[in-house]
Amino acid sequence: MKKNPINHPSSSNQKKNWVDKSKHIVKTNIENLRVLYEDNHIIAINKRPGDILQADKTKDPVLSSFAAQYIANKYNKPGEAFISIIHRIDRPVSGVVIFGRTSKATTRLSQMFKNREIQKTYWAIVESPPSEAFGTVVNYLKKNADRNKSYVYHHETKDSKESQLTYRQVGSGDKYHYLEVEPKTGRHHQIRATLADIGCSIKGDVKYMAKRTNKDASVCLHARKIEFIHPVKKELITITAPTPSEPIWDEFLRISKSE
Repeated sequence: MKKNPINHPSSSNQKKNWVDKSKHIVKTNIENLRVLYEDNHIIAINKRPGDILQADKTKDPVLSSFAAQYIANKYNKPGEAFISIIHRIDRPVSGVVIFGRTSKATTRLSQMFKNREIQKTYWAIVESPPSEAFGTVVNYLKKNADRNKSYVYHHETKDSKESQLTYRQVGSGDKYHYLEVEPKTGRHHQIRATLADIGCSIKGDVKYMAKRTNKDASVCLHARKIEFIHPVKKELITITAPTPSEPIWDEFLRISKSE
């Protein structure tokens, strides 16, 4: 896989690393956009916690617009370049997210997600270890749109959808435990709700029974890697997103390398 060099365009009215000093949160902008992979058909970004992929009621800047602006600036395209959202990652979650640069790539990748032909790997830092070091969890999730929360059922119920994931425990630190998770379905809050249900709430995820929030309002769930056959080139693409620059994630990385 060939990764293109990143040449971030300059902007006179934006700082390179804009920080919300009240909470010490680095927010993504056009200058600090973290491009992991790009070609004529797709672009992959390392999303920061707090980034949103498309406009919502908060009216916060959106990652898809920064990606479009990056492409337009780099390749001298007039106006805003075509960028299409193919899949989503929750706002407090970090990691790799893919956007389509052409309608052909978007259509094919969307179908691949639907057919479960794309392998996603997440890293999660949890408050309690699982009862077994590895396993497969099958349950049913029901989304409550008003609360923006999913509820776990152990049998099929009205409006619920089957959910599947596998996990393995990579290791443990002094206070927290490190899991690698591979979702087999793409349900709303699937990993967050399921891990909480098996007694492994994700650090910072108070919506799903974590003890306390993280200072930056993130949850310690990171979309670490994505693998798929390129929709046009037909070659295997593997994209890995570096973890957030925090000691707890550095510890996860150290333990994973020592396996």
